[in-house]
Formats: sequence, C-alpha cells, structure tokens
Amino acid sequence: MFEPVLLKNLDVPDGHLLATYEAGGGYRALAKALREHTPDEIIDLVKKSNLRGRGGAGFPTGMKWSFVPKRTGKPKYLCCNADEGEPGTFKDRIIMERDPHQLIEGMAISAYAIGAETAYVYIRGEYTLAIARLEQAIAEAHAKGYLGTRILGSDFSFVVHIHCGAGAYICGEETAMLDSLEGKRAQPRLKPPFPAVEGLYASPTVINNVETLACVPHIVVRGADWFRGIGPDKSPGPKLYCLSGQVRKPGLYELPMGIPLRELVCDYAGGPLPGRKLKAVIPGGVSAPLIPERGLDVGMDFDSLAAAGSMLGSAGVIVIDDSTCIVKVATRIIEFFHHESCGKCTPCREGLNWVVKVLRRVEAGQGAPGDLEQLAELCKGIFGNTFCALGDGAAMGLRAALAHFEDEFVAHIEERRCLFH
Repeated sequence: MFEPVLLKNLDVPDGHLLATYEAGGGYRALAKALREHTPDEIIDLVKKSNLRGRGGAGFPTGMKWSFVPKRTGKPKYLCCNADEGEPGTFKDRIIMERDPHQLIEGMAISAYAIGAETAYVYIRGEYTLAIARLEQAIAEAHAKGYLGTRILGSDFSFVVHIHCGAGAYICGEETAMLDSLEGKRAQPRLKPPFPAVEGLYASPTVINNVETLACVPHIVVRGADWFRGIGPDKSPGPKLYCLSGQVRKPGLYELPMGIPLRELVCDYAGGPLPGRKLKAVIPGGVSAPLIPERGLDVGMDFDSLAAAGSMLGSAGVIVIDDSTCIVKVATRIIEFFHHESCGKCTPCREGLNWVVKVLRRVEAGQGAPGDLEQLAELCKGIFGNTFCALGDGAAMGLRAALAHFEDEFVAHIEERRCLFH
C-alpha cells in the first residue's frame, strides 16, 4: 500500500514548526548525509534513485548535480525554483506552507552534495503565507544549528535567502529566474553555457524545483531502492498531482508516479460534476497538450505522457467536461501565453500576437476560410524556434486542440456560432 511521504505533515497541527518536524524524524537525513556520506556519495545515491526533476522538464536530478565542476575558484549556488506560475499548479505552495522544513532539509543536503554554501528560494510574491512560513522556518533552523556555519559539527556551512518575484510567468524558466535574481529584466539566456557551469553571477549553479528538493531527505533515509520501487523504473517515486477544473473533488493528491490518468481523475478526484461527462484533461498545466477522454488510460509519468503526445509538466491536472467549448479554452490559454511572453524572441512575441488575433476572431463567430490553416502555419513558425519553452508550450497546446476538436473550430467559422451556447 502506498504511503504518502511528501504530504505526511499536511494535516498535522503546527506541521510547519521545527518541533513538529523533528518529532517526525526531521533533519535526521541531513545528519546522516553529513556524518555517513561524502558529497559524491550523495550525488551517486540520487542518481541511483533516478529522481527526475518535478518542475516540468523531468531531467535526472543526480546527473544535473554531477555537471557542476569541482574546482573553478568560484562560489557555487543552489537555487530553488518556487515561482510556480503554471496555471493549475499549487503543489509547491502547499509544501512551503505546511511543511517548509522538509524543503530546507532537502536544500541543505543538495547544497552539501554540490559544494554550495549559499542558496536562494525564488518564490512568487503572491505566496504571502508560504513566504512567512519559510522565513520562520529558516530562522528556526538557524537557531537550532541546521543552517549557518559548521552545521551539526561538520565542516559544512550553508545559508538560505528568500527572493520574492513580481508575478512574471517567464521567471519559472531557469535562466530568466537567474537574470531576475541578478536584478535584471527576466529573459531566458542562450544555452550553452548551462547554469551548472555558468549560472548565477557567472558561477556554477544548480536549479531545482521545490518538490524535487523535498524528495531528497526521504531518499537519504530510506534509500535509492525504496524510491525506485515506487512507480515505473524510468520515472519512479512519489508524485504530487494538482487536480482542478470541472471535477468533484479538486485538490492535491500524493500518489505513485505512473498512476493512470483516468484513475486519478475518476477514482481519486471523483470524476466529472453531476450530470456531466469527461471531455478532455490537461495533464501538466496549460503548457501540456490536452488529452481527449478516449486517451485517458495513460500513465501519469514523463515517458508515457510523451508517447501519448503530451507531457507531465508540473502535474497540474485540469479537467474539462462536455459543457465546455474547446475554442474558448484554447483562446484563453493562448491569451495567457501572449500576455506572459517576455518578448525577447520574434517567433514568440509576434507569432502569439497573431495567434491571439485569429483565435479571438474565430471565437466571436467572425472567422474566415483559411483561419485554421493559418493557425497551423503560425504554430509551425513558433515551435522549436524560441529561446525557451514558452512558445513551444503554447504551440503544442493549440495543435492538440485543433487535432482533437477540429469540429468545434469549424462550427465557429462555418456556422458562426458556438456549439455550447
């Protein structure tokens, strides 16, 4: 039977306090890492666990850590990406609000592994409670010797700073986040060089998501085999799924990686609202292409969803029922991406501007013959031609909507009406 670990303190009274965290075995993993393992052994342990990044890309965490050069004469940095700007996603917020010490312990172990003494939590400014809880947890950890100099009597020193973002979606992209941390306008950088070699202040930097870092203490205590024993071998471990939209029981669920999407939506989240039927599901935040009802028997892991033409992304699962117009959904999503585009590269800046114009026209019943072909051509010009994945996500999502629900777009153009109003 699956045992939740990331959310085990979710409903524990005062679960955000150090005393509660210690009572449940908190910071035991940090002590074990410092006393029983070298930094390279921690990296090898995470590699063996096959932990993959939970922020969207799914890159192997241990491999990312191993890219950090050993001797450069420069300081090394750890950055926690807590921006969580993807619509439909709220997993990192819950960890920071309810169990912030789990994140801090994971950051301390990760920093020890890569040789960093300074870390930054880049958190979206709207997360006021999470910010307050993190500030309190950092102060508690300092006072108890889990942060600061010579932690737990070792030679390892480590401090954590909080940096509040101002609401820009693009700051979720790792190199744009680094620019923001440096006080610049947030725009993606050309890679290579990659952050592990030249990141924050041109120094080696590892950037990991909140959920990714929260997994680390459990791997240190329970072992790599335990982690690999949960879910598929290529994408193992516990996973947080954010359920929202037209579903009976929206919320945050911790379940094994690879759980079938239909089981997640229908069994755990209660299925569609009374009197409605499932129409489609967006499995990984609005950057992920939607999956029609007939395709919901797919595993919620990186490889299975990729094979199905979508992606796990942030695991923000948005349920759409048969009362909803897909043309309207697609238009709202593209409007979001257009608004949040940083404007650095022409295909994203200009391409999304034209996509929005065409979609608004189609949605309003003022479409013209050739509009769908123009949308397809615009997606072709955007996809694969931008600095970051923002444009790709927008193009992939629209392509999926056009492929699976073309009849609704055609009705808006030929009949000049919405089938759902």
